[in-house]
Amino acid sequence: MIQVENLFYTYPGNMSPTIKNVNVSIKDGEIFGFLGPSGAGKSTIQKILIGVLKDYQGNVRVLNQDVSKASSQFYRQLGVAFETPNFYQKFTAKENLEFFAGFYNNNRLNVEELLEKVALKDAYNTRVSNFSKGMKMRLNIVRAFLHNPDLIFLDEPTSGLDPVNVKKVKQFLLEQKAKGKTIILNTHNMNVAETLCDRVAFVVEGEINLIDSPKKLKEAFSRNEIAVLYKEAGKENLEYFQMKLLGQNKQFQQILKGDELIKISTVEKTLEDIFVEVTGRELHDSKTN
Repeated sequence: MIQVENLFYTYPGNMSPTIKNVNVSIKDGEIFGFLGPSGAGKSTIQKILIGVLKDYQGNVRVLNQDVSKASSQFYRQLGVAFETPNFYQKFTAKENLEFFAGFYNNNRLNVEELLEKVALKDAYNTRVSNFSKGMKMRLNIVRAFLHNPDLIFLDEPTSGLDPVNVKKVKQFLLEQKAKGKTIILNTHNMNVAETLCDRVAFVVEGEINLIDSPKKLKEAFSRNEIAVLYKEAGKENLEYFQMKLLGQNKQFQQILKGDELIKISTVEKTLEDIFVEVTGRELHDSKTN
């Protein structure tokens, strides 16, 4: 679906490249995440992949086309939702989507069904000027899928959403993946990436530090330990034990016999923990893309 080799990009007027030696291959039907703080280069990579920025160095093929020479058919197969939604404020949700749908002749999806999936059906005839940020973000996602594209790019798709609507959006994206869609996410929300993405790429200062599945990353970087919370002489204590030969550990056995056990849990690093360890950078960077 996407093949990127030795990609460099320098914005006009800049001395050094923003994107440096990026190599990535994305399979058909994947949900793939570019993860990193604001300013890492995620949005620049996305703009190259959708053909907005063309003066790059390297090879970039998307949907079997060189994006620097992309045809009109290429854009009919793409769906894009940028982080800042742009709608006609005096139009209703219905009017905005119908206007957008008018640019496409292929298999447009049912507007009302899509709005229902992201809990916007009741806002069908509401002017967008009355929408909250979260409602605009969900409408933005609907617009990206409306013309039934093969490849969809979403920039911070859960920004401004409450937990209930984050869950609805994630479910919607998984349903679309099940229909064969390839979805590319730009996000600094590691929970969203961990629960949605088949693979992720860590992006820092325009470079990709690592690419793998969230599951494999957690297996590779997490310690093979359990945490045991228990009481002793009325005081709570927390101890860590290696799972290997745990049944032979005398201290662990003694805690179990003491009948003061409160909780046993595995010790796992989050995707954010792993990102910080690998890149040395926090996700709440103050820069902007």
